[in-house]
Amino acid sequence: MKKQYNQLPQVAFSILLALSLKERHGYEIIKQVLEDSNGKIRLSPGALYTSIKQLLEQELIKEVYREDDSRRRYYQLSAKGKAILSAELDYYQNTIALARQRQLLEIGYGFSC
Repeated sequence: MKKQYNQLPQVAFSILLALSLKERHGYEIIKQVLEDSNGKIRLSPGALYTSIKQLLEQELIKEVYREDDSRRRYYQLSAKGKAILSAELDYYQNTIALARQRQLLEIGYGFSC
């Protein structure tokens, strides 16, 4: 039986994408998500740390101790997180290819790539 694809929630995907560049603490994640989304996703600290807790439980990210900044908690992608992010990006890439094939991106649906 083929494994069912379960898409990540938008916030979780955005956090993994932000962590794909480097390990970060919470405020850095908030800023990177805001930048990556062109200002469309504004994470509150509560939403961020709820998602971080879930991502830690799913072992998609891990906490990293930094001796040079021990007062902050830093997070990085785990190997499992990298694999899930890669699968998610593959899904989006295939979706964009299909949208182009169906000429959805050219007829004014508000998409642009």
